Amino acid sequence: MRAFLDMLHWFAGDQIRNVAAIGGNIMTASPISDLNPILMANESIATFRLHSRAKDRQVLMDQSFFPKYRTTCAEKGEVLLSVHLPFNGKDEYIKAYKQSKRREDDIAIVNAAMRVVFHPGTCKVLKFVAAFGGMAATSVMPEKTMQNMIGRMWTDDLIDNFAEWISEDFPLSLDAPGGMVEYREALAASLFFKFFLYVKNCLVERGVMDEKLAERDLSALHEAAHMDRQLKGKQTWQEVKVEQPPLDKVGRSLQHVAGELHATGEAVYVDDIPQCSSELYLCLVTSIRPHAFIREVDVSLASTSPGFVTYVDHRDVGGSNNIAIYHAMEEVFATEKVTCIGQVIGAVVADSQARAQRAAQLVKIDYEDISPVVITIEEAVSEKSFRSPIHKVVKGNAEETMTSCDQVIEGEVRTAGQEHFYMETQVCLAVPKDGEEMEVYSSNQDPEALQKTSSAVLGVGQNKVQVRVKRLGGGFGGKATRFLLLSSPVIVAAAKCGRPVRCMLTRQEDMSITGTRHPFLGKYKIGCTKEGRLVSLVLDLFSNGGNTQDSSMYVMAKAMINSDNCYCIPNMLIRGTVCKTNIVSNTAFRGFGAPQAMFIAESWITAVAERLGLSTEKVRETNLYRAGDLTHFNQVLETSNARRCWEECMKISQFDKRRIEVDAYNSKNRWRKRGLACVPTKFAIGIKEYRCQAGALINIYTDGSVYLTHGGTEMGQGLHTKMIQIASRCLGIPVSRIHISETSTTHVPNGGTTAGSLGSDMNGMAVKAACDEIVSRLAPIRKKFPELSWDKLILQAYMERVSLSATGFYRIPDMYSNWDVHTGTVKGRHSNYYTYGAAVSEVEVDCLTGDHVVLQTDIVMDVGRSLNPAIDIGQIEGGFVQGYGMFTMEEPLHAPSGHLLTVGPGAYKIPGFGDCPRQFNVHLLRNSENDKAIYSSKGIGEPPFFLSASVLYAIKSAVGSARNDSGIFGPFRMDAPATAERIRMACGDNFIKQHKHHADEKEERNLTPWSVTA
Repeated sequence: MRAFLDMLHWFAGDQIRNVAAIGGNIMTASPISDLNPILMANESIATFRLHSRAKDRQVLMDQSFFPKYRTTCAEKGEVLLSVHLPFNGKDEYIKAYKQSKRREDDIAIVNAAMRVVFHPGTCKVLKFVAAFGGMAATSVMPEKTMQNMIGRMWTDDLIDNFAEWISEDFPLSLDAPGGMVEYREALAASLFFKFFLYVKNCLVERGVMDEKLAERDLSALHEAAHMDRQLKGKQTWQEVKVEQPPLDKVGRSLQHVAGELHATGEAVYVDDIPQCSSELYLCLVTSIRPHAFIREVDVSLASTSPGFVTYVDHRDVGGSNNIAIYHAMEEVFATEKVTCIGQVIGAVVADSQARAQRAAQLVKIDYEDISPVVITIEEAVSEKSFRSPIHKVVKGNAEETMTSCDQVIEGEVRTAGQEHFYMETQVCLAVPKDGEEMEVYSSNQDPEALQKTSSAVLGVGQNKVQVRVKRLGGGFGGKATRFLLLSSPVIVAAAKCGRPVRCMLTRQEDMSITGTRHPFLGKYKIGCTKEGRLVSLVLDLFSNGGNTQDSSMYVMAKAMINSDNCYCIPNMLIRGTVCKTNIVSNTAFRGFGAPQAMFIAESWITAVAERLGLSTEKVRETNLYRAGDLTHFNQVLETSNARRCWEECMKISQFDKRRIEVDAYNSKNRWRKRGLACVPTKFAIGIKEYRCQAGALINIYTDGSVYLTHGGTEMGQGLHTKMIQIASRCLGIPVSRIHISETSTTHVPNGGTTAGSLGSDMNGMAVKAACDEIVSRLAPIRKKFPELSWDKLILQAYMERVSLSATGFYRIPDMYSNWDVHTGTVKGRHSNYYTYGAAVSEVEVDCLTGDHVVLQTDIVMDVGRSLNPAIDIGQIEGGFVQGYGMFTMEEPLHAPSGHLLTVGPGAYKIPGFGDCPRQFNVHLLRNSENDKAIYSSKGIGEPPFFLSASVLYAIKSAVGSARNDSGIFGPFRMDAPATAERIRMACGDNFIKQHKHHADEKEERNLTPWSVTA
């Protein structure tokens, strides 16, 4: 019963457990059911009842209970009445285990329950019963293993025997559904080892066995999941000066202005807008082939479906079917061919969502396949399938100076994609008006782009398209461009039908259509002195851009700008290549290529340290930038707080003391290891110069209330809150008198995109400019009537016919770029300034499963003079946890045919509460100034993201200790994300070696793997 209760704790979440039933879980017959293996191992009895039968039927829950996938032995008409779960006896032990991608609220990769019964008072096996999930199409029992165990003594030789037997019972094929074949096989053996040690320890405690467990082996019995799960944290920041008036809220922790609306569910998003009686619903029709000509689209069957109104495709576009995304053209509807699964071909319009979705399924498309189909970066390199041009940056002479270096290290490392997983999926509502006008409600980060694109698609002027954005339910870059895939068809349909049309993608549709963060492959050659001073770097970056260009060239440029992270290298040669593949186009994501490049940088830093036998911290600190240094993009660092953040983080975290403690812990524990790492970051704040502009509008009404709007979009990051704080300071009035309703192209034209961590910088300055204009107009009246209150001052201004409406505009000065991507010469000022930070993370790794827990993270972040410390710290913590997903958990997987396998929250996991650091400390760097942004603040949305790489490098450190215990020394590769599978397989113990051997044998059969990483 204890095993059953323990497993229930990890079964789904509280909400699901509160409405679920054990009987339902049994009859679902999932091959990864968490409960069925326990019931089978415990030889439970299921009772079935048939209304036409007098007597109930009792069935033993064994191998035959689940004859095939998702099927039980229940006869037609039978219902499961009860399950009898026997209590265990004195000489009987049972334990259940579960391994998943995410510890909480996740399905199992492998689960197991094992039960052993001994001859009374001995350690001789009388019966051994085990059941596993995730090893076949049903919950299965290793029958040969169970038989072989009978009569054996519970001694160490069982461990290797079991590993061999279980491989024979569960011979997983390399193309087995679910993938991770080697890992699953190793898990089965590793879980038995845990069970073996657990039982042996029980027998020792009972006095049945004399030989105690080795002290270092006891760690295998410890479960990090059962550690103190209370999350704790500490935040510190620089308070405003004592002389700052209480009315002035800049620099104070003001609550998010819509926080209460979010918390209560009253905040209105696009799909909350009430439907009107004439409204229609749209459902996209997308490609199911990765590379093919479209021979015919047959809508005849769909047109007979109830509620069907029309079908729209490229023939219905009144303007242009080609739209510009980052200056690259892309089709709204595919015309002659498709280049990925999920590409939009057309759309069905019906009178309801359900009917539109049903009709869309009935559209038949005839394809003619085209070769080759390119999915991965490696395939693209083989096929030379690249976007042009290949970018190049040169600093010094990297290849020549490499020859004089004391050490030269070569290697490569990879990062996967990452799904945005915003809470609100892509959504659009288009309402046609008279005179060819179109009003568009959309969840997007760039209303200006939507206005431009809509006018091009409709063939009308931009002045006839009004875009309104109240708030986004998350964006993270995923709504910077790819929202156009949905908005354009919706607008075409609304124009064709003359009626409002709405569409909100399902989570599965959104993940299948909109793309992810760019996967990257980095190949490096790094030269250094014997002291660890970096001298020369040759770096080749490859990204998987997908089937269209989208923002891929700009993402690669940003990656190259940030490819030095925080390190000064005199000689650099960097080449950046965007791969053209047959997966959905990848796009912007928080960091915009920088996290991938900085991760690759930390990989060669680690490689240098491993080669020289130095600590990674020593190598990092030796090469940190200083003020006055020149970057590889030919920009002088006027200031640099990289070293300040580093030193303060090392001190606050007590790094040296904890390093000694971690080493001591590892020396005493074989199967649980701890790791500690400190990672810095330098994030370049800047985007293409023409985008470095913003506008704002302020209207003051005769009662003294203020309506403020600007070109930025609110996506939960607190932009509106900061803008109100800025306006409050400028006008000298309480924040309660200022209101922001929405972002609209009618109020602020040409507003640009909210991206690049520049939302507060640019819009804040535009708001200040508008407010300053109002203040200057009011100054003569204030001078005449100094005693007037704000309300009376405004009324007096109205009476004197002073305009109480003003616009503000701002452009970042001196931003220009002259980069010859062919020769690699760079001139100009690509970045307005840099945001710095450092993080120390400590982890504990279960070397038998690959599980880990983050024990503590300390962050020091340079945000200049924070406009709102609470919001900034929230951005730091949120960015860190989202980055933690990229570096340890999230990995979109494709079938070799191009189908995205990790679709929906069941298959794709993002971090949960249980994945947050147990102790999470954030400190804002004090006395940091920045004359390049509003009130000396700094952009904060993207810079903290990369600091979560400290977790990956802490994991790598822990795995290194495990490898050393297995007699494996020297450098090893750790790609991102460091999933439980990668962690476990990197540990290199005997279980891994044994199943690597089996995998090598299987590979000789030339089977296609179940999944690939793009």
